[in-house]
Amino acid sequence: MKKLPVLFIIFRMILIPVFPLLAHFLGDSVRLPIVILMYLGLISDIFDGIIARKYHVATEKLWRMDSQTDLFFWLSIGISCWILNPEIIRENSGLIISLFILEGFCYLLSFLRFGKETSTHAYSAKLWGLSLLLCFTSMIGFNYGGFFFYQAIIIGYISYLDIILILLLLPRWTHDIPSCYHAYLIRKNIAFKKHDWFH
Repeated sequence: MKKLPVLFIIFRMILIPVFPLLAHFLGDSVRLPIVILMYLGLISDIFDGIIARKYHVATEKLWRMDSQTDLFFWLSIGISCWILNPEIIRENSGLIISLFILEGFCYLLSFLRFGKETSTHAYSAKLWGLSLLLCFTSMIGFNYGGFFFYQAIIIGYISYLDIILILLLLPRWTHDIPSCYHAYLIRKNIAFKKHDWFH
């Protein structure tokens, strides 16, 4: 059981090139399989943290590995979405590019302050992950952007603002920060308890 968190992360790593390859070579016929694999990847992401905490293998190295895998996992699904739904992506390219800029800024800020990449696993980032799930389900599964696309964009902005505040408030690099409020508590040396399922 102790090896399961790493195996779950490796499973998502394997999926990263699979999504765009399926979309490129098989097109519309693999919309449903991509959606199914996306949900399996999300389930693995949920349970790797729960199992890691339960069996006390939740190390900094594991969380950093998890964070970077998640980034490329969602990016690969986004590329698949672009291949399958180019018109929706083109129409909203400005909004999408702004999210990439915010992602890059968060990494730059983290490296400038701490010499490491971000690994906050904030609540807002988890909420954004769920909004992306709904967005990609709608776009890949049903060829529709609309409401779920725009709610993912808005939640993405909120999530990046939260992460930027976390990085500015933290006195030192730390992983697993639920929110900017908790970063403030760390800055003031005020103890708080994390939920066992949080990572």
